Amino acid sequence: MQKKDFPSKQFFIVFVIKPEDYACGGSMPASVQGTANSTLLHKRIKTFEVTVTPSVKGSWQYFWVFTGSASDRSVSSAQIRSLKIRTHSLPSGSVYVRAILFSFLSFFSFYLVALLVAFVQCIRSHRKTSAGGHSPNDGFGTVAASHPITASTPEGSSYGAIDESSSSGGQQLSSLEHRPPCGSETDSSVEEESDFDTMPEIESDKNVIRTKMFLYLSDLSRKDRRIVSKKYKIYFWNIITIAVFYALPVVQLVITYQTVVNVTGNQDICYYNFLCAHPLGVLSAFNNILSNVGHLLLGFLFLLIVLRRDILHRRSLETKDIYVTEYGIPKHFGLFYAMGIALMMEGVLSACYHVCPNYSNFQFDTSFMYMIAGLCMLKLYQTRHPDINASAYSAYASFAVVICLAVLGVVFGKNALWFWIFFSVIHIVASLGLSTQIYYMGRFKIDLGIFRRAIMVLYTDCIQQCSRPMYMDRMILLVVGNLVNWSFAIFGLVYRPKDFASYMLGIFICNLLLYLAFYVIMKLRNAERLLPIPLFCIVATAVVWAAALYFFFQNLSSWEETPAESREKNRPCILLEFFDDHDVWHFLSAAALFFSFLVLLTLDDDLDSVRRDKILVF
Repeated sequence: MQKKDFPSKQFFIVFVIKPEDYACGGSMPASVQGTANSTLLHKRIKTFEVTVTPSVKGSWQYFWVFTGSASDRSVSSAQIRSLKIRTHSLPSGSVYVRAILFSFLSFFSFYLVALLVAFVQCIRSHRKTSAGGHSPNDGFGTVAASHPITASTPEGSSYGAIDESSSSGGQQLSSLEHRPPCGSETDSSVEEESDFDTMPEIESDKNVIRTKMFLYLSDLSRKDRRIVSKKYKIYFWNIITIAVFYALPVVQLVITYQTVVNVTGNQDICYYNFLCAHPLGVLSAFNNILSNVGHLLLGFLFLLIVLRRDILHRRSLETKDIYVTEYGIPKHFGLFYAMGIALMMEGVLSACYHVCPNYSNFQFDTSFMYMIAGLCMLKLYQTRHPDINASAYSAYASFAVVICLAVLGVVFGKNALWFWIFFSVIHIVASLGLSTQIYYMGRFKIDLGIFRRAIMVLYTDCIQQCSRPMYMDRMILLVVGNLVNWSFAIFGLVYRPKDFASYMLGIFICNLLLYLAFYVIMKLRNAERLLPIPLFCIVATAVVWAAALYFFFQNLSSWEETPAESREKNRPCILLEFFDDHDVWHFLSAAALFFSFLVLLTLDDDLDSVRRDKILVF
């Protein structure tokens, strides 16, 4: 209760005693169990204590403790046994100011560290340039490349293109030499992505190149750099559109919820942590909203870091630096921009959810977490497969299917067995289809016949001939991945967890961690190095995620239970007398996601001086 709502400085407390425990989340009504229990019910005596305490701001200077009892026959029979009046000094509004300053300054320190790192890198780059530039590295002792890159790539040609004499489709590569240079009139946005995805040399050679025992980055980075970059920038523009159309109805809905709470005074609509819910204006739990500022600030900082790298990359391209066009991982920043926007939107939607946390809007808090996990997996795959990664349209369509399943799970997932059977079948079939596509490097056409062809291959290779898998590393990853996903499907079918949104999020996070672990292991196995910055980010990510998950599992409320049962889990504030455990989760999870993004951004910086025909694909 806020003081501004009671100008007369008086208010009434009305106790409504329910005749049965069932109304407050207890067992079955006694009237159903028999008349004997019903007779005993009316003889019970309730003893209760109500404490009115001051909040941080805008509360009462006095509080009262009532200790009373009443029979269940009539509320009017309640007798007040004692009345205690105590004075309490009001805390000043400086608690709000201190909490706001702490939230912003904590994350602005990340900006200062980023500026310091950028300054140091700028000085080192200047010294390296003065000393003679890059020092090329022909590899890390890996198998010699079968398709060396020509040192003098013609202007406007496909970077990383294999030598014309090295494949059956080499004659068709000569057509790239006549393409207009970058910046010409034909290099405009009116050219469609599909016009270049069907380039003849790609279609004629992909089945030959992608079936090699050892694939190198030069084999999967043959498309024109400008077109591939434009393809990945679609991720950025599409996620902005999705964010606007998704967020506006969410904001409208939660404003309606908060208005109903303020007008009716019904505190059972929203599941707050009432022991640490500090109001501000029309918001009932301002602290839960303020703690999401980290997602916004760190998401914007990540966009600035990516923008800096993008600008430096463009400058190197303008100077025709051979180390940008023929060395290292091809730089495409569209997915990174999309990840930064997704992190910011996660903060916005999490804040919207905490305006009024309840059963019907919990999926708002997790929708962009699905997209973050999916974009991270796509970026990790795109690193070594820039030409065959999923397009933005198919990726976002897949995310739309996931969100539809999440909504169905929230509505039907509690008791409907048919839904869990339906979801488990979709989960297993999708895992098998995606595994087939990954194993064969996009050579399996995705249609209704993909599973029939996969079964034929399994029969031929595993039963008829019993041959060793051609791509053992990929096979091990996919076998482990399918076992993990099938385990999730069986677990969901057997236990049917109430919190379907968190169950779905767990599937995405486990798959992301599995793929990231595989990528790092394969990187070290192929004698590639981890530089100090990505190594620090990996350690920081693990430590911060561990701390964040500890606070995440401190359940302070639960919309899966009744409001009375949810209040039993409420706990006092633990930070600055303003933030609770869940707020600390918000702070730490934002930092953990930021470090996770930095891992993906810097993981392959050690390959910047390695030729692409010496970088293995895995």
